[in-house]
Amino acid sequence: MAIIADELYSLLVPLESERLVVPRSCVAEVVRYSVPDAEQEHSSWMRGSVTWNNQQIPVISFEALCGSSEPAPGRRTRVVVFNPLGGSDDCPNYGILAEGFPQMVKVNREVVVLDDGYKSPEHAPILCQINMLKERALIPDLEAIEARISAELGPDA
Repeated sequence: MAIIADELYSLLVPLESERLVVPRSCVAEVVRYSVPDAEQEHSSWMRGSVTWNNQQIPVISFEALCGSSEPAPGRRTRVVVFNPLGGSDDCPNYGILAEGFPQMVKVNREVVVLDDGYKSPEHAPILCQINMLKERALIPDLEAIEARISAELGPDA
């Protein structure tokens, strides 16, 4: 029998002009930004890799993945390290660049309203946009992001 929680602990991940809302359990850690190693030629959204937990993990720009220009890294830039949803070897842990520390929020039916008027950019890994009290946030399609990372890294990921 499935247990459905009334509340979900989530993180609001600040981007340059948007925020992502993701379940807290998807995030392994938030680390200080360091310039990613660019070992190979990859898509513009793949920034390279950084060392986390004694392993190299890919780092991506969500803005670039959505077809927007990405912000230049600054003093507030962080890497939000995600646990892959599938738990398989197809996609390793990966980082998404953020413009500051994520904020913990409790998401429940009373504070979340689907923004029916929002249209995501074509091919962007975005499920929808929600309004939470005074915040607007995007819900990313983490499975689509992980599939694109796996495809980018190839079979030796």
